[in-house]
Parts: sequence; C-alpha cells; structure tokens
Amino acid sequence: MTKGASTVHVVDDDPSFRLATGELLGVCGYNVLLHETAKQLLEASLMDGPGCILLDVKMPGLSGPQLQDRLSQRGCKLPIVFISAHGDIPTTVRAMKLGAEDFLTKPVCKEKLLAAIESALGRYETMQQHEKQISDLRSLLTQLTPRECEVFVLLVRGKPHKQIAYELDISERTVKLHRHQVVQKLKVRSLAELAVIADRLGMLVPGCDDAKRMKDIPTKARPRASDTIRYS
Repeated sequence: MTKGASTVHVVDDDPSFRLATGELLGVCGYNVLLHETAKQLLEASLMDGPGCILLDVKMPGLSGPQLQDRLSQRGCKLPIVFISAHGDIPTTVRAMKLGAEDFLTKPVCKEKLLAAIESALGRYETMQQHEKQISDLRSLLTQLTPRECEVFVLLVRGKPHKQIAYELDISERTVKLHRHQVVQKLKVRSLAELAVIADRLGMLVPGCDDAKRMKDIPTKARPRASDTIRYS
C-alpha cells in the first residue's frame, strides 16, 4: 500500500501538536486530515481507509476512548493509534482490548510515530485482504444447491458417507455425487480444503451446531424450510 493512497486522521485539541504532526506526516507522503475534536471527525463522513486514526485521549467533549466506542458502533474499521500526554495503565489496557493498534505517550519521537502508523496501515491492509477472502468464499458457497449445502456441513464435521446418507435419507452413491459437486464448485481437491473453508467462515467453532452452520452459509444457498425434495 502506497503512502499517497493512505489517509491519516489526526484528532487532537492541541493546535501546535496537531499542526506539527500534520506537517510531518504530509512531508512523509501521507494524506492528512486534521480534526480538533472527536465531533469534527464524526461529522466528516468518515470512510473506511485505506488509512488510520491518530487519536488523543483527553479532549473537550468526547474523549478518545469514547470516540473509539462510537466508531466501533458505526462499524468503522480504521485502526487507531492513541497518543497522549496523560497515558495511564487502565486507559491503555482498555484501549488495546478494544482493538487499538498502539498507545504512544507524548512527546513521541518521529521514528516511533511513523512506525506505529505503518503498523496500523499494515493491519488495515491485512484486514481488507481477509475480508475479501471471506467474501470470495461466501460467493462460492452461493453456487451450492440446498442439498449440497447439507452435505457440505456434514462433511466438514467429519461425518462418513454412510452416516450422511442415513441423516439425509439418501443413498451413499448420492452423497458421493453431491460431494463431487461441492468439491468442484468450491474449487478444492480434498476434504481437508473443505474444512479450511468452513474454518475460515467460523463454521467449526466448538459448540457451533448445525443450525448455526447453515445460518453462516449465504441465504441464496441455504435450504428453504419448505424444501421437501428428497434425492435418492
């Protein structure tokens, strides 16, 4: 990801720090947007990246941690780097637990600041790649028929063909045919790869029952309640 394509939002009520940081980041090749308060950031029609947020902790109105909560509620996925002259352990721990990328204490040296921003931008890019991968997998799942979805769920649970045939009231031969179609449509070559797909979609979490697994399959591919067709 190039710096010129990334935007760093600097949110700090200290004008000297805000302007100096904005100038530094601009010289380093980043797009920079300066915000004096959390409210200004929220009113700026904030769009997801590529980018990150450099956020002060104590500000008039909404504090940094409160802004972090608001952004999370809005589904904003931009990584946050906290920076403050009043850092304390409880605040730091809370911010990190809620997903902050880093917590820096003023004054911070140029190298440490730039390293934290690069780390945040790197995490954003990783998240985007992961989300695209999940989206692509879900798109593949929509190609499965309702019966293929049922076979897929039971296969990734490790059920043998004979048991799947019994549970779905179909023949083992039909199970094998559906398995072949599932493998072809999901573009894999083995049961292990099917399990990897299910795992990436969160379908192999301990305690996750069949209903939850079917819910995680895109609606277009799920069996309908009224679907009473039986394959033999």
